[in-house]
Amino acid sequence: MHIVDFVSGSVAGACGVTVGFPLDTVKVRIQTQKQFTGVYQCVLETISKEGVHGFFKGMSFPLTTVSLTSSVVFGTYRNCLQCMKQARGAEWSPSTKLEIFLAGMVGGVAQTSVMSPGDMVKVRLQCQTESAREGVNKLRPKYRGPVHCLLSIVKEEGLRGLYRGALPLMLRDGPSYATYFLTYATVSEWMSGSSNEKLHWSGVMLAGGVAGMAGWFVGTPMDVIKARLQMDGVRGPKRYRGFFHCVAETARGEGAAVFFKSLGINCLRAFPVNMVVFFTYEVLTGFLRTGPEGVDSPHVRLE
Repeated sequence: MHIVDFVSGSVAGACGVTVGFPLDTVKVRIQTQKQFTGVYQCVLETISKEGVHGFFKGMSFPLTTVSLTSSVVFGTYRNCLQCMKQARGAEWSPSTKLEIFLAGMVGGVAQTSVMSPGDMVKVRLQCQTESAREGVNKLRPKYRGPVHCLLSIVKEEGLRGLYRGALPLMLRDGPSYATYFLTYATVSEWMSGSSNEKLHWSGVMLAGGVAGMAGWFVGTPMDVIKARLQMDGVRGPKRYRGFFHCVAETARGEGAAVFFKSLGINCLRAFPVNMVVFFTYEVLTGFLRTGPEGVDSPHVRLE
């Protein structure tokens, strides 16, 4: 088993959360609250009402949970690749495109059970636009922090409440991580000219950024549905009876374009975040496997 990939994935995930959290907050608010009509307007209103702190609401909990889920994704991906190569009797040969795609999908689905509670808390806190700094006559925040939010959800909705939106989360992360890893491997091979030479760090970062954008292009429609199910009933009566009803009502009420409403900001956020994720992952993996002299970007070859 490749334990190193679990450790490297964990650290890389934490770095990615730190870089991308402000834009993630903007994305979630645009997806779930009609008062925000665009990225620029959402940014200005958040700053005016909540200050810079508003962009980092609920970050501490995801920083822990995303470290864990990223560890599961990268570790599962690498070990699935190894198992599939062993199954076809070619342990030391390059991975095929199908193997990379399937291993990425398994990794994305595997982390859903770990990610769902943390993602639920993150979305609830990000959509809490009330500020504790406002006067006594203003509406106060419902949740005082990540732990209070988690306990409140369990108390009001039961343990199942933490997994509301788990189905679209799985349908988002399975295909998107499959696309993510396949794009990274393909771009890496293309930039290295299909040679055995190591890819330069700038190439690793570029491949990671492009892979992140490709993954979110696939995952954005289900991300919209996930966020709406997670926020349903928080600010009023429940609108959706379940996953399929949410999809149908969203499409009927706002048109098919709403499923890509946050695609632009997802891609804007995904590029720098995944540059950092893959850079950190590759550096740390090389260091843990062979020490300081092993800090050189590994090249993923395809058949």
